[in-house]
Amino acid sequence: MYNKVLLAILSLFTTYFGAISQEYNNESGVVSDNDAYLWYGQDRYYTNGLFIYYRRAIDQRKLNGNLEKLTYELSIGQKMYTPLSGYGPDPRTHDRPFAGYLYGKAQVNLFYQKEQVWKVGLALGTSGPNSLASGTQNLIHTTVGLYETSGWDYQIQNEAAANLDIQYTALLGRNSAKSVDFSLESYTQLGTVFNGAGLGLLFRTGHINQLFNSSYHNAAISQNSKTKKLHERELYFYARPQFNYIAYDATIQGSLFTNNSPVTFSVRPFVFEQKIGVNYSTARFTLDYSLTFRGREIKSNARPHQYGSIAIFYRFN
Repeated sequence: MYNKVLLAILSLFTTYFGAISQEYNNESGVVSDNDAYLWYGQDRYYTNGLFIYYRRAIDQRKLNGNLEKLTYELSIGQKMYTPLSGYGPDPRTHDRPFAGYLYGKAQVNLFYQKEQVWKVGLALGTSGPNSLASGTQNLIHTTVGLYETSGWDYQIQNEAAANLDIQYTALLGRNSAKSVDFSLESYTQLGTVFNGAGLGLLFRTGHINQLFNSSYHNAAISQNSKTKKLHERELYFYARPQFNYIAYDATIQGSLFTNNSPVTFSVRPFVFEQKIGVNYSTARFTLDYSLTFRGREIKSNARPHQYGSIAIFYRFN
């Protein structure tokens, strides 16, 4: 009996650790943003975001030069914005417009051996009532038993959306124990919804992989990997202060081309943001929880804002 139990345990360990070392070249998952994840009842401004992702790594033997990994990404997403409260029947009380943004996005991610990362994506969609944000918030509040929403009649109006997003990350340094590193992060957005740029510093500490193998950059998938991971499992804390320049935000200012939204505001061009989080990743799964603290971004009496994010990803062949 003892031998049978021991063999069963050894079999489970073999299966488990064998699965850890296996490569997977596909990944799908979901990210949910909500200020409810702060756990103290806040419900305002960027109040909800839901994103569904699919990624695939191509055969790395086909990559030339110092390109370590190449992945393709498809996603759909919805963002929802309200004033200080989702109950705002009087537009004179609004310190931010009601607004929604619904889109589909295609993106290519390039990871280089010197731990530089380029991400280039094109999002197409719509803002306004066609984003279905009003119905989504009503459904959430009805399902969970929250207060009645009101004020979406004054939301930013319909507008076709097209946005180009470019991100660049470069490793600045990593300690000899390979447990702490710093990276420069930057982004640019150009389009009909968001126009702006940002520059930040990423700090990670714990069991961390190279940028081209790390779950932080959604790079845990691979196909005939060129370089072995530093760790089969990642568990780390991260922090990223970031300075943002906001040139235009259609969810605040309305359409670039028409002036048909009943409530709009001007943006504050310079906004500071701090993000902190913890990430756990195995060969199969990634779990990530983060908090984002964002400064005042609207020329009104709107306050600074905070929200939480929960991400779950699953990898497969």
